[in-house]
Amino acid sequence: MNNEDESSLPGPMFSRNDFSIWSILKKCIGLELSKITMPIVFNEPLSFLQRISEYMEHTYLIQKACSQSDSIQRMQTVAAFAVSAVASQWDRTGKPFNPLLGETYELTREDQGFRLISEQVSHHPPISAFHTESLTGDFVFHGSIYPKLKFWGKSVEAEPKGTITLELHKHKEAYTWTNPFCCVHNIILGKLWIEQYGTVEIVNHSTGEKCVLNFKPCGMFGKELHRVEGYIQDKSKKKCCVIYGKWTECMWSIDPQLYEAHRKLEKKGTTDTRKQKQEEPEAINEDADEMPDVQETVAVIPGSTLLWRISSRPPHSAEMYNFTNFAMTLNELEPGMEGVLAPTDCRLRPDIRAMENGNIDEASSEKERLEEKQRAARKERAKDDEEWSTRWFQLGTNPYTGSQDWLYTGGYFDRKYTDCPDIY
Repeated sequence: MNNEDESSLPGPMFSRNDFSIWSILKKCIGLELSKITMPIVFNEPLSFLQRISEYMEHTYLIQKACSQSDSIQRMQTVAAFAVSAVASQWDRTGKPFNPLLGETYELTREDQGFRLISEQVSHHPPISAFHTESLTGDFVFHGSIYPKLKFWGKSVEAEPKGTITLELHKHKEAYTWTNPFCCVHNIILGKLWIEQYGTVEIVNHSTGEKCVLNFKPCGMFGKELHRVEGYIQDKSKKKCCVIYGKWTECMWSIDPQLYEAHRKLEKKGTTDTRKQKQEEPEAINEDADEMPDVQETVAVIPGSTLLWRISSRPPHSAEMYNFTNFAMTLNELEPGMEGVLAPTDCRLRPDIRAMENGNIDEASSEKERLEEKQRAARKERAKDDEEWSTRWFQLGTNPYTGSQDWLYTGGYFDRKYTDCPDIY
């Protein structure tokens, strides 16, 4: 994309109304979706490797944590970063392209002080590994994600299995966590909408401090939509602070006593409305699950400190797959880049490029060709009893959690790409 305007894509998205997704999905209720081929019109023109690089949109929070001397304050900032890393999911109802085995993506952002490399290290199950390092050597941030998808009739749920690790070198600290569940509602009928839920536990392995964040499901009346609430405890399990907000908006921290006092006042001040809620149990209906109206924005409790606020999206984001400004730039192929990138980089992937340019038929036939090429290569390997070998990551053990993890072996930015697989 060489046009001057970085806040838009070459072609707007396609209407999804003419496609019956139901005919494909009704065979898969309760099953895993990684083996099902979906029509390209449900995609967005980015690979999942590019999607996970969006964790880095608010890198300034990692830089801030590096500069803070108090470990509880650092944990607050890391918690804000963990929430900010999944904030770009908001309204992103297009499905990223499944990366091909051996596909890579690199991103260097001098302005934000990092460089990232990711690789699709496994096809069944699909696992994407990434490694980000600070350009000044202050931090590394890495992990491997297996987005386990399940279909539940009206919605698709993604469980991002895999640990995320942030190491702050100056403080000799490592934090680990896993991301919340993400659910796309109304994939058959009605307006698509997104919900994230589940408990995210961030552990500081050096101090024993822990942050527990509860991403709340939206609940019967949508009161809880997008809400995140949690606390930080020290190693003796004493609550040091409460964190609250919405992952679509902002996160705040407050002293636990102030928080509790405020809650008590709230309870006194409001009449008890719980009695009205005991209606008959909800029958399973065939209609769309209406997205709850977004309730009033976060009510800030006096005495709170702002940890993070989301950046606003570009004005025509809705016609551009609901991309953020950051996402808009991820597939750009700047002049001179082609000579530098690894031949496996997503920016060189023809189906995504065709879709970004608005050529849906070409995108669809290219996607089929690439998937066929991948299958043929797999058959060849099976014939010769040959194992696939990853190029930039190897399977190892996360030193902090002891669980299996894909670790970066280094050397990508030396730009020696002689033995990269031919996947496009």
